[in-house]
Amino acid sequence: MSTTATKMSHPKGLWVLFGTEMWERFNFYGMRTLLTLFIVHALMMSEEQSSIIYGGFLGLCYLTPMLGGFISDRFLGNRNCIMIGGLLMAAGQFLLFTSASTFGTNLELAKTLLYVALGVLIFGNGFFKPNISSMVTNLYPKGGKN
Repeated sequence: MSTTATKMSHPKGLWVLFGTEMWERFNFYGMRTLLTLFIVHALMMSEEQSSIIYGGFLGLCYLTPMLGGFISDRFLGNRNCIMIGGLLMAAGQFLLFTSASTFGTNLELAKTLLYVALGVLIFGNGFFKPNISSMVTNLYPKGGKN
């Protein structure tokens, strides 16, 4: 038996991926919290319309990772899909900001920007979510101990 203890630690890249995933989840759940309030009170849509938009957004956010994973596996790879997803989500948040900045002067433009922003966020999430998880898995050796 060896008297020297081996130090077990996590790979360096784990902290970067953890931070990225943490901010993505903070963004996703934080935006979800305010979405229906914005739709009902700022864009003057009914609660029923807001529920349909919110439910569609959530459903598609959980469906598109299958498409993003397929595209990653077949064509682009994890890193490229994470970058594309992150950029799309940033663009979607910027479009939501623009929608929120214009609803007082042009309500129809604000509604259109909302739909475009949510679509961009959905596709960004689809590229980002499955690939960040598989990248974390790839940091550890196969058959390694937990």
